[in-house]
Amino acid sequence: MKLVIFGLTVSSSWGNGHATLWRGLCAALGRLGHHVVFFERDVPYYAQARDLTELPGGGELVLYSDWQDLLPAVKMHLKDADVAMVTSYCPDGIDASAAVLDSDVPLRVFYDLDAPVTLFRLAKGETLSYVGSEGYRDFDLVLSYTGGKVLEQLQSILGARTVAPLYGSVDPEVHRPGTPDTSELAALSYMGTWSADRDDALRTVFIEPARLLPDKRFVIGGAQYTSDFPWLPNIYFVNHLAPAQHSGFYASSRLTLNVTRKPMAALGYCPSGRLFEAAACGVPVLSDHWEGLDTFYEPGTEILLAETTEDAVNAVNRSPEELAAIARAARERTLECHTADVRARELERILEQAYSEDTQRVKNACGA
Repeated sequence: MKLVIFGLTVSSSWGNGHATLWRGLCAALGRLGHHVVFFERDVPYYAQARDLTELPGGGELVLYSDWQDLLPAVKMHLKDADVAMVTSYCPDGIDASAAVLDSDVPLRVFYDLDAPVTLFRLAKGETLSYVGSEGYRDFDLVLSYTGGKVLEQLQSILGARTVAPLYGSVDPEVHRPGTPDTSELAALSYMGTWSADRDDALRTVFIEPARLLPDKRFVIGGAQYTSDFPWLPNIYFVNHLAPAQHSGFYASSRLTLNVTRKPMAALGYCPSGRLFEAAACGVPVLSDHWEGLDTFYEPGTEILLAETTEDAVNAVNRSPEELAAIARAARERTLECHTADVRARELERILEQAYSEDTQRVKNACGA
């Protein structure tokens, strides 16, 4: 099967969670015998932090500067593609969608990796680079990185005909237990790009615990943090970390934090890629709570939850033995249920089902 994908980025993991997901998924699809062609606009901020130049799994990465100049290559690849997929935050998403929908590709798919944010921004009247006037109604299949209520809204608001969740995943060859980067372990770490809709939660379950525990070390890793962030003497900062550095970062803390963006948490069933990556690295995870979390990890035995500063402080003060047991259980669950290989097989099944349904729909429309 040949899959042609128009996405945000796979070549740079700076400031986004799309890249690591696609790398693992492309590698897994390659192991299943599929060929992936990934189109990515070559923008300066990703070019400056590019940490991948060849698509895993034997696929093809196409970096381009101008959509009109790219069109001949797009048409060539679409001619023999089995699946064409446009994703959220693709900077040329509307043009890519038009090219895909005008093609004869058997299965035309939209994958919204940011569905709750998409719906939230559209409700505010914002214009998005990847959602046209017809929404998702002309695609044969719409995939969503989140499940639950989002799936119904993708149909009722954006007109999606067939929807299915395709959750995040982890490549355990990249994210696995590592060697600490420092001799002094952090009591709590957090890896994630700064965003306004995570800031309140981050202050509650990270900044305030750091303030109350001045003798303990807290570490933040990520991008887009500014000097006016409420830094404290015991909070240390690590700038952008490439995926190869993640295991060392996680190994350098007794406990790591997962904070979900507000629009996603409000609708539930929204596990971030960081959640699976941290668990695969063998570090216990402290997370905010959202509906459906217990379908991915069992609270109390595979993951710890915090809604208040007190919850976070109590988690930080747990014994090493308790934290180690939670980390082991979460890693076992991750390797069984949340790897890129598992998701690639899920994607195969979803695509096969969608193709079968679409073929039947055409037959019915033709009176066959």
